[in-house]
Amino acid sequence: MAVSRRTIWYLFGILFLMGMALLVGLGYYLVTPLKARAPEREFLVKPGATLGQVADKLEREGIIHGKRLFVLWARLSGAGGKIKSGEYLLGPSMPPARILSMLTKGQVITHPVTIPEGFTTEQIAELLEAKGLADKKAFLRLANDPEFARALKVPSSSLEGYLYPDTYHFNIGLSPKSIVSEMVRRFWEVVAPLSKEVENSGLTLHQVVTLASIVEKETGKAEERPIIASVFLNRLSKGMKLESDPTVIYGLKEFDGNLTHKHLASRTPYNTYVIKGLPPGPISNPGIDSIKAVLNPANTDFLYFVSRNDGTHHFSSTLKEHNKAVYKFQKRRRRPQ
Repeated sequence: MAVSRRTIWYLFGILFLMGMALLVGLGYYLVTPLKARAPEREFLVKPGATLGQVADKLEREGIIHGKRLFVLWARLSGAGGKIKSGEYLLGPSMPPARILSMLTKGQVITHPVTIPEGFTTEQIAELLEAKGLADKKAFLRLANDPEFARALKVPSSSLEGYLYPDTYHFNIGLSPKSIVSEMVRRFWEVVAPLSKEVENSGLTLHQVVTLASIVEKETGKAEERPIIASVFLNRLSKGMKLESDPTVIYGLKEFDGNLTHKHLASRTPYNTYVIKGLPPGPISNPGIDSIKAVLNPANTDFLYFVSRNDGTHHFSSTLKEHNKAVYKFQKRRRRPQ
């Protein structure tokens, strides 16, 4: 039976009205929050999560309703494969269109974390794990991967010394690779203006960073860093051993806080009481002041220093003077009264 032209137009009209109703309904859905004035809360999108999984979770947590409409619009708008992982602040008071926009733009919550100057790579990994920003083992695996170090143009088999201490803002779910890469990127950003000074220092960049890491561990006083750098550079120029306690500690597998004569005599690549010259690499991640101290050391003839037990040091040019200072500030202090 032939279908009349009038019937065909009638069917087209119905389909058109249905389509318009669907578009109006979808538009209303996209701009209408589930619940007005409802509080926002943290919502985590795990790496690799699909659009369907995210929509399902949004509905289960009461942030949206009609997950199928959410998925439909995401696919129609081409946003289906653009959702970024991370931690978001979302709530049912937000229209679904805004929620989808935030998810595709990666408008995640960031958490500030300050990496102190002189922290070792292991300490950084522990701090990041404690803040829920990175898995310690995964972080250390990357930081000690020679191929990854080469990819980041680091002149070493590990990233010790090149994870720049600073305040960062990382989001939950960010990969350890991204975190490590950002810290090394920051290192290169800070050190780049010093390239001429490194070239004129007579040291390689790796040697500068290594010595700066020792200076960083020896003192917390900014004004002392150029002086301590001068001591070590003077000793190097005379072929003397550096004899730095922090290097010994770094080379120990376990250290309980009590440095003994046995430790000082232990043969490790980092024991500068045993080896000559610099250790094979940095023993911490130095800040810019320690790096600059190595590049611009104080002009002294000092070869020794000893702690005054108040955060500062006494510097000496001769062993005789140094021994007197050791007696004054260390041995005499420990004598029973």
